[in-house]
Amino acid sequence: MNPAEEMGRNWPLGRGVRVVATHPAGLIAFEKPAGLMAHPNQPAEEKQALVRAPYDLERECYRIPLADGGTRTVFLLNRIDSPTSGLVLGATDLQVARAVRQAFKENEVHKTYFALVKGGRLQPPRGRWIDRLARRKIGATVRMGVGAGGVPAATDFLWRRSGGKKDAPVSLLELFPLTGRTHQLRVQCAAHRAPIVGDKTYGDFGFNRRVVAAGSADRLFLHAAALELVFPWKGREEKFRAESPLPESFAALLDG
Repeated sequence: MNPAEEMGRNWPLGRGVRVVATHPAGLIAFEKPAGLMAHPNQPAEEKQALVRAPYDLERECYRIPLADGGTRTVFLLNRIDSPTSGLVLGATDLQVARAVRQAFKENEVHKTYFALVKGGRLQPPRGRWIDRLARRKIGATVRMGVGAGGVPAATDFLWRRSGGKKDAPVSLLELFPLTGRTHQLRVQCAAHRAPIVGDKTYGDFGFNRRVVAAGSADRLFLHAAALELVFPWKGREEKFRAESPLPESFAALLDG
């Protein structure tokens, strides 16, 4: 059994976390629910993280306790916000971890997200958003925003369908981030008048309250649905793809 296959059987995964794809090189695709952290920032947060195990912030890796008293190192390769559901990659091999981290850094990983946003059919229904994102201080809070002087951010978008209730229409967007900025999709959706439903930082707060009052899930409706990349292993280029289906809460809100 390779380390990746061992994962789903014996390792202390967080609540609701699944292993959805593995590669013999030790590459692992986790699927996490909304509300769990990609990693804990302190020991007290381990129970709210992807893996319920000690995490080394400097080396960016989990230390998984094994039944024989040893430990297994699992390097975290990417992160998604705690409120976001979907795919997070890990690796048990340091060289593979370095290669995949470099691919993320150079925007060579193809990423697909789904988002439910406020409003009906997007106009135009497909295209590319290009903005500059910068940190903005609002009172005592620091958040990202669109404006001059920031770093470039680009996202391709595709409107899929609309739904929801008459007084709370929503649309399903497929998003393909071409860069990897902090809160990029959340900020760009809000800036282009399609705030993500349930976003408690950049969203339409009154609209969010109406959605929750109507009985829909109280969550950020952003989901990391697919990751695809190529990495070197044993002298050849290996292709790896992982997918995570649309959560039931998305379909429930779309169907009203």
